[in-house]
Amino acid sequence: MTPEQISEILAKPYAQQLLYGPEPARFAYDGLDGAPRVIPIGFWVHGDQLQIATLPKSAKVAALKKNPKVALTIDKGSFPPKVLLVRGTAELELVQGIPAGYLHAGHKVMTDEQYPDWEAGVKALYTEMVLITVTPTWVKLLDFETTLPKSVEDVIRAKSA
Repeated sequence: MTPEQISEILAKPYAQQLLYGPEPARFAYDGLDGAPRVIPIGFWVHGDQLQIATLPKSAKVAALKKNPKVALTIDKGSFPPKVLLVRGTAELELVQGIPAGYLHAGHKVMTDEQYPDWEAGVKALYTEMVLITVTPTWVKLLDFETTLPKSVEDVIRAKSA
């Protein structure tokens, strides 16, 4: 996909709802043993990139240094489902302190009452983090209103022929 095609999909209203909503991403990568991993994780948007922060000694940092190819899905389970699929490449950067986006991503999934204690705990614990920046190389939005999985589109096309 071209960067323009990716930007066009990410700008669609349902994609924007998923990117800026409270749902965590499901982050997939290959572990050091070669077996796939999928974890729920907070994220934030930086232009057409997705960012995540984690501890420098986390298993995902070691794995991403070996193989930076990743996939993410952000979805709402309600009907009809809304799903944003992303494939891309992760870049790692050691940063001092806590990225503001990390704090924002945490706030997305908790109440205003919960946030101050969580923020204080994070600030007391972390002195440095690894910023993971995912640059999408492929995206697909499935809203089951205007876009469907390709296999479903193929069945519909075959039935109407």
